[in-house]
Amino acid sequence: MASPASAAQQENPWKTPVVRTSRTALPRSGDVMTACFAVAPRPCGTHPPAGDAARIGTMRRIAAARLRYCGLEVLKGDVMLIVSELLTNALLHSGTTEISLSITAEDKSLRIAVRDGMPGNATPKTPGHKDESGRGLQLVQALVKESGGTWGTSDNGAETWCSLTIPAGAAS
Repeated sequence: MASPASAAQQENPWKTPVVRTSRTALPRSGDVMTACFAVAPRPCGTHPPAGDAARIGTMRRIAAARLRYCGLEVLKGDVMLIVSELLTNALLHSGTTEISLSITAEDKSLRIAVRDGMPGNATPKTPGHKDESGRGLQLVQALVKESGGTWGTSDNGAETWCSLTIPAGAAS
């Protein structure tokens, strides 16, 4: 006759524990993610190294995963675009060697902030119809307006931020 231990081994011969946990949404207020990464110093007007540009995609994917974890997946598309645009602006236009991204849930809004530590003013451009760039902040502005949120800069332009309204029922 098999002992209870050997019967358990027959059901699970690799002796790996099976852990099942339910996913609970995070509270309506708190840190969704905070990340900081170094970028290579470069002369003004030159393109960033490929590794620095790739970090933007990595931050975007991490932000999407954190939103899913927090039950805020409904905002994923808008947040991924905003994160891409704000990080790209910091990388291309600030001349900094360190960029940080923070996403926080504050009651009924989601705040996205990118800090490059360099003073300046993030202002949407009006690009010509043949221009290949210059539309990022216009996209951010349109998404924020559609959400009923706000956007701007603080610390003399060292941080660009926006707030999106969290739809009712998300992360409840």
